[in-house]
Amino acid sequence: MTVKRKRIVVSDLMQTEYTYYLTESIGRGFHPEFRPELTPTEMLEMGVFGGKYMTDCSDEFPQKWFRNAKLCHEFHDPALNYFGANASQPLSYWRRKGWIYQEDPRGWFQWYCRYYMGRRCPDDPRQIRSWQVMTRHIAQI
Repeated sequence: MTVKRKRIVVSDLMQTEYTYYLTESIGRGFHPEFRPELTPTEMLEMGVFGGKYMTDCSDEFPQKWFRNAKLCHEFHDPALNYFGANASQPLSYWRRKGWIYQEDPRGWFQWYCRYYMGRRCPDDPRQIRSWQVMTRHIAQI
């Protein structure tokens, strides 16, 4: 199936007039070694990142992703997390470690949402390796 290249322009609190293109169908065309178990919708419904993540950028993604999302616009609320735990580090920690790709200033989940939507970018191999390492680590636990 041929996908028509679609231009996305992002303007939110962390990016102004950032442009990218969708070159794959939503949820399709993944790297063969990248097989995530959860969709962005499912992760948002599970209260990923205490509900604070992406509260200002819902215009970029399908509205159905946010219909049942557990969000908190005011602050990070660990009680919203599926496991009821604070399972995240502040963005400043990720920046200090050099883990933030300039085009995805919110980190891995933002990259994944855009990848899921159909964007492909030079950071894909690094992000997929990150996911593979985490998946292996979780399997060992």
